[in-house]
Amino acid sequence: MKALNAVEMSEVDRFTTERHGIPSLQLMENAGTQFFNFLSSSYGDVATSYAAILCGKGNNGGDGFVVARHLQEKGLKPSVYLFNEQAAVRGDAAENLARLKKSGATIQEITTCAQWEQVRGEIAKSRVIVDALLGTGLKGKVEGLLASVIEDVNKISCNATSLRPEAVVAVDTPSGLPSDGEPSDGPVIRAHATATFTAPKIGQLVSRDSPCCGRLYVRDIGSPRELIEELGKSKVRWIEPGEFSELPLVRQADSHKGKFGHVLIFAGSLGKSGAAILAGRGALRSGSGLVTVATPDVILPVIAASQAEVMTEPLTSTKVGTIAAANSKAGRLRALMQGKTLLAVGPGIGTHKETQRFVTSLIRQTALPVILDADGLNAFDGRARDLAKRKTQLLALTPHPGEMARLFGVSNSAVQADRLGTALKAAKAWKAHVILKGFHTILTTPDGQSYVNTSGNPGMAKGGTGDVLTGILAGTVSHLGLQHWERALALGVYLHGRAGDESIAQSAEAGLLAGEIEDTLPATYQRMLMEMR
Repeated sequence: MKALNAVEMSEVDRFTTERHGIPSLQLMENAGTQFFNFLSSSYGDVATSYAAILCGKGNNGGDGFVVARHLQEKGLKPSVYLFNEQAAVRGDAAENLARLKKSGATIQEITTCAQWEQVRGEIAKSRVIVDALLGTGLKGKVEGLLASVIEDVNKISCNATSLRPEAVVAVDTPSGLPSDGEPSDGPVIRAHATATFTAPKIGQLVSRDSPCCGRLYVRDIGSPRELIEELGKSKVRWIEPGEFSELPLVRQADSHKGKFGHVLIFAGSLGKSGAAILAGRGALRSGSGLVTVATPDVILPVIAASQAEVMTEPLTSTKVGTIAAANSKAGRLRALMQGKTLLAVGPGIGTHKETQRFVTSLIRQTALPVILDADGLNAFDGRARDLAKRKTQLLALTPHPGEMARLFGVSNSAVQADRLGTALKAAKAWKAHVILKGFHTILTTPDGQSYVNTSGNPGMAKGGTGDVLTGILAGTVSHLGLQHWERALALGVYLHGRAGDESIAQSAEAGLLAGEIEDTLPATYQRMLMEMR
C-alpha cells in the first residue's frame, strides 16, 4: 500500500465522498468507531473505564468525540477535555460534539495553561490517554497551550516507558508529527500505539520522529484501495499482506523439494556457531526446499547436530576458526555452488583478514543471487564501491545502522537522521536491494522504490535476530522463485517482524529469543494466508 502525504490524504477523503457517495460525516463516524474498536480490543473495559480523551477543535478532535461517545454509551464514562471553546468547533467535528453532549458525557474546556495545570494531575491518574489533539493536516510548529500539553503528557508517561498510564494512544497520528516526512520543529506526543486511517502517512513511516507513533496500525474507514494507489504519488510503500496477493503463496499438490530451491549459507566461526544454526533454520522455516550450511570444519559437527534437516559442507579453517581464504579457489567454489539457487553470506563469520578476502572474492566471482549480511558486509568497509563490481544481477544487503555507517564512511547518527535517503543512495550506488534494519526496517531498490515495514517489536533487539532474518530472506526468495525477488524480500522482512510480534503475545518483550521467532514462523505464515483469503 502506498504511503500518503497530508494533501493526498485529504484528496482521498474528498474523492471518497464525491465518487463513492460516503459523506465526510460518515467517514468521521467510521474513523471514531474503528478507533473505539481498536481501543476496546487492545486494552479492554477495565483500562478504558479510566480513559482521558484529549481533543482539539478540528477533525482529529471530531474523531475523538466519536470515540468518547462510544465509550459513554457503553457506560465507561470517559473524561473528555476540549482544548478550546466549544463555540470554536466547526463542521463535522461540531456535529459529533453535539452528539457527544447528547449522550450525557461531560466535556471540560481547557483554554489556558492555568486551567491545564488544574487538570493535569487527574489526567496523570488515567490508565489510558487518548490523543485526539492535532491531526495529519498539521502545518508548522506546535506552540502555546498545546505544546505544554504534549510535553506534559510525555512527562506523565516518561516518553511511553512507564507502567502507568498503561497506554498513550494516538488517533490517526501523534499530535505534532508532520505527515510529509520532515522533522518536527516542536514537541510530538510519544505514543505507545497509533491507529491511523485509510493509509499510513509518510511521516509515520520514515521521518526522524516516526518512533513517536509507537506500534502503528492502519484501519479502513471506507475509502477504496484503488484511490490510494491512484492519488498517492510517493514511491514509499507500506509492507502489509496486500503487497503479496499476487505471489504464489500456496504450494501445488504435486510439489517436491526441488521446486523450492537450494540455499547455500556461508556462516559461522569458532564461538559463533549459533549464527549459522539460526540462519539455516530460518531458511527452512520460511520455505526453502533444501538448505546447506558451509562452515569452518572446526565447528561443523556442532551445526550438523543442531538441525537434522540442514546439510553441511566443511570449509578450511584459519587458526582462529574462521573461513580461510583458500576456500575461494575457483574449483572449490564451483563444487560448493553446484545445483544451488542462491547464497546467503555473513552470519557469524567474523572479521579475520582471510575471511574478508574470501567474502570479497566470492561476491566478485559468483553469478548466483546473494544475500549479504553481518560480517559479510564488514568485509566491504572502506570499499563499498566494490559491491557494484560483481557478476550477480541480484544482490541484497541487510545492514543495521552501524554497518551502513561504516560502509558509507559516515556516523551512525547521520544514517539515523535520514534512514530513507541513506538507503536509497546505497541501493542506487551499489545497484543492489538494501534492507536497512531497525525501527521500521526499509527495503530500497536500485530504481528508487522503497518499502517500509512496521511489524516487529523492541524484544527483537537481541543477538541472533539478524541471523534469523538472513535465513528467512533466503527462504522466501527460494520458496517463491527468483522472478519475485523484490516482493519475496519484502515478504521475508514482514514475516520476520510479525513472527516476532506473535512470539510475545503471551510473554514479555524482554525475554524473546531469536530462535522463538523461527518456531512461530509457520503459524504466522498460515495466519497471514487466512487473512488474505
